[in-house]
Amino acid sequence: MKSITLALVALLTALPAWPSAAEEKPNVVLVFMDNFGWGEPGVYGGGILRGAPTPRIDELAAEGMRLLNFNVEAQCTPSRAAILTGRYAIRTGNASIPIETPVYGLTQWEYTLAEMFSDAGYATGMFGKWHLGHTEGRYPTDQGFDEWYGIPNSSDESAWPDDTRFRPDSHPFAQAEHVMEGRKGEQPKKLQVYDTEQRTLIDGELTRRSIDFMRRQAAAKKPFFLFVPYTQTHMPVIPDPEFSGRTKNGDFADVLAQTDAYVGRLLDTVNELGLRDDTMFIFTSDNGPDPTVPHQSFAGPWSGSYFTGREGSLRVPFIIRWPGHVPPGAVSNEIVHEMDLFPTLARMAGGNVPKDRIIDGVDQLDFFLGKQDASNREAVIIYVGSELYGIKWRNYKMMSKEIDRAFADPTREYGVPLIYDLHTDPREESPLNSRWYHSGWIRWPAGEHLVRHLASFNKEPPIRPGTPDPYQPGQR
Repeated sequence: MKSITLALVALLTALPAWPSAAEEKPNVVLVFMDNFGWGEPGVYGGGILRGAPTPRIDELAAEGMRLLNFNVEAQCTPSRAAILTGRYAIRTGNASIPIETPVYGLTQWEYTLAEMFSDAGYATGMFGKWHLGHTEGRYPTDQGFDEWYGIPNSSDESAWPDDTRFRPDSHPFAQAEHVMEGRKGEQPKKLQVYDTEQRTLIDGELTRRSIDFMRRQAAAKKPFFLFVPYTQTHMPVIPDPEFSGRTKNGDFADVLAQTDAYVGRLLDTVNELGLRDDTMFIFTSDNGPDPTVPHQSFAGPWSGSYFTGREGSLRVPFIIRWPGHVPPGAVSNEIVHEMDLFPTLARMAGGNVPKDRIIDGVDQLDFFLGKQDASNREAVIIYVGSELYGIKWRNYKMMSKEIDRAFADPTREYGVPLIYDLHTDPREESPLNSRWYHSGWIRWPAGEHLVRHLASFNKEPPIRPGTPDPYQPGQR
């Protein structure tokens, strides 16, 4: 018996160990939509309800995990800063879209997802909207991406060149936006003017270039991080000519069909290259819908638009697929924040998480892999711009400021915070119902998170908007 046991031990020790997540070096494709509401995909209640079925996105959800409570920042720039650094955007000087200074974006001191993947041996490519700087030293190829094609700012600027009222001689930064292309170590080049025509075409080109990037890396047998921040559905929501009139339900429905088709083309390429089982594919959005007709997206059951602290602003779709690892068909209402992707993907890829700064993201890998039912996060601090509006803790919100929709609506400020139970009041309509005082106890656990968060600024003061490079902590 002893000899049999020893033989079995020898056999088992000779077999290769099942590789850890970090050892596998899976590819990562991260699709990041723009102003794309929680309720747009069919699997989130949209699809045909919005005039266009989304079979490819729905299939992706069936093959992976779908989160119902995935949270982001309230605006484009802060959301992009948060997902790429794993830090609340206010820490990096990017709490708002650029208003007070034209020199904006991430300082080179920040350590991004792209830099983490690059240091872990990955090829890194970005094809899409940046919105984290448009001056020297602030482009994607200065922040860890090997290559980039896309726009530096936002799609509303595509209307400027076609408007006779546009005055490019009025200010050095009041200039037409360009589609740009760059490689690490080189100054990005301006290509064509990003006008209304290019606005309709760009997401198709981003898809083609993303596919080419994957093909090149597969041929080189190199793991890759592909970041695809599409420009849709930011205003103006105008479809590519290939999809114009496709649904016969208007431009927005055509763009929804277009988006589903483009995601399908990315998925088809992953399959054709034989990389399906070796690729984590993520689909999500930067924030909730724009409220401007006819460009408004659909937040599903949640109220509010982007630029607010309401659930319609902060909750977006999130689907993650990694065959053989992420359980298929899983659905969860656990709280996760976009910042959590940094430490999660770092652990998966064998990358580094900086220890010389505050990282607000938490590792969710075991949660995504189905090893635990609970998320490792129970609270999210809610900012709109640089203003602290409140906190979301479990299924509750405690709000000291509110605004209902972006643009022109007044901000209300409360001496005593309002408390919402999102289970009984998902649209945040009745904080002062006859039983409001029953929930007063949440001020203690929620308040503790707020106190710790605010105290962290004493340890590490936020970087001021417009801070130039080179930046070092403690610099005034």
